[in-house]
Amino acid sequence: MSKNTSQQHSATALSDSLSHLPTDDAHSKKDVKIANSLSNPPRRQFTRQRRQLTAGERRHYARMASLHLIKLQQRLPPRARIGLYYDGFGELPTQPLLDWCQHLGYLPYLPVIGSLGRTRNGNDDKRLRFVPIYQSKLLNIPTRIHSLGMKQNHHRRLLWAHELDVIICPLVAVDKNGNRMGMGGGFYDTTLGKSHQAGLKKPLKIGWCYDFQVVEQLERQPWDVPLNGIITPSGLRWFR
Repeated sequence: MSKNTSQQHSATALSDSLSHLPTDDAHSKKDVKIANSLSNPPRRQFTRQRRQLTAGERRHYARMASLHLIKLQQRLPPRARIGLYYDGFGELPTQPLLDWCQHLGYLPYLPVIGSLGRTRNGNDDKRLRFVPIYQSKLLNIPTRIHSLGMKQNHHRRLLWAHELDVIICPLVAVDKNGNRMGMGGGFYDTTLGKSHQAGLKKPLKIGWCYDFQVVEQLERQPWDVPLNGIITPSGLRWFR
């Protein structure tokens, strides 16, 4: 059995075993909190698996995933606006997404955190806005490091999420119903929450990840925004 297949099986097995833990018969708020925390695999399980891959393995899996982008473009208008992201934490590399955009004449964008200032509580406004990409390589884009560790580019031309046709969303794990586990910051859920609640078709929300990040079931919170589909090295899967 290959290393990747073994990792995928272990992740799925852990998810299956944890999803059967009882949560509805907890007798106190503390019990409920503990039960809910046990319903999802820990984020470090997936981030560790990502970081164990070599650079060559990451590029290989990204090339495999990019072969399935043709199925996504069937749903896109000419010169579609595509939100991407920097892969900086062992994620499936996103350079092939930028190559795809530029090859087909799509307009690529990157997310910016904190462009709207701070809320009344003194925290960064979590709504993302998006800046255009003009370089052919993500490595060549001037960036600043956000306090949370993400790279981001600053530009005066900022778009709202609803102005994009597709947002490729980073994730730690995703289940077979499209429920997404992010890094815990809530930026994408906050950004996409209103359009999701209103039932808007734009933007399409697409996950881009390794196969071992797909599990049977994740605990969903009321504020979570599910994905419309995911692309992995194995293929494209639509959820709704």
